Amino acid sequence: MTALQNTAERASALADTHTVENVSRELQDYNLYTEDKALQEAVAREGAAWAGESLSTFGHAVGRAEYLQLGFAANKYTPEFDTHDRFGNRVDLVSYHPAYHRLMDTAIRHGLHASPWTEPRAGAHVARAAHTYLHSQVEAGHGCPITMTFACIPSIRTTPAIAALWEPKITAREYDPRNVPDVEKRAVTIGMGMTEKQGGSDVRSNSTRAHPLGARGMGEAYELVGHKFFLSAPMCDAFLVLAQTEAGPSCFLVPRWRPDGSKNPLQVLRLKKKLSNASNASSEIELRGALGWLLGEEGRGVRTIVEMVSLTRFDCMIGSAAGMRMAASQALHHCSIRQAFGRVLNEQPLMQNVLADLAIESEAALVTGMRMARALDNAADEREALFMRLGVAVGKYWVCKRAPNHAYEAMECIGGSGVMEDSMMPRLYREAPVNAIWEGSGNVQCLDVLRALQKSPRVVEVFLDELGAARGAHPALDRDMQRLQQDLSAPEDFEYRARDIVDRMARALQAALLLQHAPTGVAEAFCSSRLGAEGQHNVGALPRGLDCAAIIERATPRA
Repeated sequence: MTALQNTAERASALADTHTVENVSRELQDYNLYTEDKALQEAVAREGAAWAGESLSTFGHAVGRAEYLQLGFAANKYTPEFDTHDRFGNRVDLVSYHPAYHRLMDTAIRHGLHASPWTEPRAGAHVARAAHTYLHSQVEAGHGCPITMTFACIPSIRTTPAIAALWEPKITAREYDPRNVPDVEKRAVTIGMGMTEKQGGSDVRSNSTRAHPLGARGMGEAYELVGHKFFLSAPMCDAFLVLAQTEAGPSCFLVPRWRPDGSKNPLQVLRLKKKLSNASNASSEIELRGALGWLLGEEGRGVRTIVEMVSLTRFDCMIGSAAGMRMAASQALHHCSIRQAFGRVLNEQPLMQNVLADLAIESEAALVTGMRMARALDNAADEREALFMRLGVAVGKYWVCKRAPNHAYEAMECIGGSGVMEDSMMPRLYREAPVNAIWEGSGNVQCLDVLRALQKSPRVVEVFLDELGAARGAHPALDRDMQRLQQDLSAPEDFEYRARDIVDRMARALQAALLLQHAPTGVAEAFCSSRLGAEGQHNVGALPRGLDCAAIIERATPRA
């Protein structure tokens, strides 16, 4: 053997340092719907069994490796903003990566922005919520304009003349991202502008003014002067904006372009530098005499826009539940493959405790959201409307607040690989706090519960009746129900105690739903770990005697 051959063989041996083994693999090329037993059961139970085939097809499409990569690309290549074109013309142009546009196109073609309005039927909101739950697992940021477009319809319909012009374009299943006047489009998206620097959630302190250009009143044209400190998705074609008139806060539809094709002076100052939600541009704007049309009655703007806010809060709950499902899926998938100390991770008792706990929290979030979707479908029924009034605030508060720690614990199951940016986990972790803050933080939701109790005392009766459907199914729930009934009937210091009470309302609701609809092991694990004095605990501190392996098996997706 020559010296040269010796050297080549030695170099080859040195380069071949190890065999790659005992590692996980990407969770991809799987059906997000058919691999989610809890979701399939909820869809059938809450009245949308007819949508099963569509959801299965959709779950297969969005679970493909190529499609899941869109979420990574849309967040890596973030929106870019130009105030002017190269000739000096004001354009207020936000440019997005093609991956973002494809996500938007998929959502709109499948009706995530409008299907309950265009195809109303039993279970329509349930079916839409299920599709949204699946698509949000791929990427969350694009859901912001989709949600606002979906949620604006009740507010638009307060003014028939405006609805006649705008609703057909809002609900069209076509995505047109061109930066051109809405008169040149067959389809548009809608945003919302309420938050100002000095007010935040206190929208009645807004300073933006609206001045009538002629006659006052519903459907008439006004000129708006002021600012909005937070306006998401600034490339939407129009926005629902709150502004002050002589009669008080009023709601206006403000387009980006005037009917004559000129730019409406709704001017973007900058894009926000956010912790997360990177694919979705959020902006700060000034209204410098922007044209808008009054929706609803002058001075009743909060009432006009309140249903839009309620629907966006509902979608925040669905979005957080979706993030929890994907975080749990990533952890469960990894731990079904990775071995340590001679055993697969999901066979080891301590890891089983953690994984089962993550799965329980995820399923509880899902059943809450889907029950509220059924209430939306049945909102013509007074009791369902009252339940929704309280349930959306309770559910939004609790589910969105549980998401951040859930994402962290799922990341810890994966270990060091879960912290890497080429994993989905860092994006899920950063995204988790957003829904808890947007559309009203935790305190705002608790105050909304208090407001509902004061304005509509029957909501307590309806809420307790909902819990009562599971009376006798578990002693811990029975005890919590009795204590809740006492606390809700003595609201003198409710504001101080609101978080504790709403916490317990949320846990009791989730327990009641799981006891009625989930496998016995899931319901028992939830009740024994989350009700009563044991209601707060670190993930992975489930009590003895539970079949964690069965809970894990139920929740683990197979790719």
